[in-house]
Amino acid sequence: QVQLVESGGGLVQPGGSLRLSCAASGFTFSRYAMSWYRQASGKERELVADITSGGGRTGYADSVKGRFTISRDDAKNTVALQMNSLKPEDTAVYYCNAVRRAYGDYWGKGTLVTVSS
Repeated sequence: QVQLVESGGGLVQPGGSLRLSCAASGFTFSRYAMSWYRQASGKERELVADITSGGGRTGYADSVKGRFTISRDDAKNTVALQMNSLKPEDTAVYYCNAVRRAYGDYWGKGTLVTVSS
């Protein structure tokens, strides 16, 4: 049974930091590219950051470049998103996604991040 379980969300003040984690099970994690998406209230889901299988390449949305860092640990089947210098506009539900060409993709249920004073 495939599972992606996000954790680490919560309430943080502007300028603060949070570290999201996604624990994967039920599939060959190391062969999947991993991504973090987010969806703010009333908006479409958007790609925040991604990392290739093997971790050789990462990509970021312009809005988070220099503030967020994605990483993966294939030994622990986890992917993390370190979020620094958080802004109110980063408030959203953050989702973990796993994708492998010809195999399809999987989604977690999300974790809420609220940036507010």
